[in-house]
Amino acid sequence: MSTFTVSPEKEDRLARRLTALGVLESDFEETFVRSGGHGGQNVNKTSTCVMLVHKPTGVRVKCQESRHQGMNRFRAREMLAAHLETITQARKAAAQAAAEKLRRQKRGRSRGAKLRILADKAHHAAKKSSRRQSTGE
Repeated sequence: MSTFTVSPEKEDRLARRLTALGVLESDFEETFVRSGGHGGQNVNKTSTCVMLVHKPTGVRVKCQESRHQGMNRFRAREMLAAHLETITQARKAAAQAAAEKLRRQKRGRSRGAKLRILADKAHHAAKKSSRRQSTGE
């Protein structure tokens, strides 16, 4: 990854981030296109815009923040890592929420809730029995 125009520390940090996500350099499909917008003749002549596709997930990132291709390549990888981290965190949160919901559904009722239910049942039974006695005699 020494083709980027950033310090080796930043490259190492990005490499560790991608490794932690389980992303390999071979998982990327990298294409270079001409940028748009400001930049004058440089934009029209050189392909500094970087399009990066992560093949396993289909996540697509486009970066044209800088006029240097190496810097755009680095930033595109950073953007992709951030996007993949967001996706994995959302999946973890959804799995945790589902487990928590299941745990809440399976837990027993509290003593107070049981007592309230029994009191309501007794009250309802008393109403029914009083109706029965008045109509039956």
